[in-house]
Amino acid sequence: QVQLVESGGGLVQAGGSLRLSCAASGRTFRTYGMAWFRQAPGKEREFVTSITWSTGNTYYTDSVKGRFTISRDNAKNTVYLQMNNLQPEDTAVYYCAARLSTGSSYTYWGQGTQVTVSS
Repeated sequence: QVQLVESGGGLVQAGGSLRLSCAASGRTFRTYGMAWFRQAPGKEREFVTSITWSTGNTYYTDSVKGRFTISRDNAKNTVYLQMNNLQPEDTAVYYCAARLSTGSSYTYWGQGTQVTVSS
């Protein structure tokens, strides 16, 4: 099993920044990559960004490109999401997720952390 714990959410004004962290524990050596998803009120959960442990390859949804940056610290089994120039539409619960291989679904999920951006 893999356990994921997010932290770093909060309330910020539009144009501000936040950094989320996701600490992985357990059988982390089995995981291939990590991702951040978000779910806004009344909307479906959506993919935000992902990164692979070995190569550090990253992918971003178009709406966050140039504003969000995902990174990882392999020694700490931790993934970060630096969010700059936050906008009210970024308000959501942000979830960290892990998958076991390329192309597989995300199997492990954190409990989520709330990000609220005021206008």
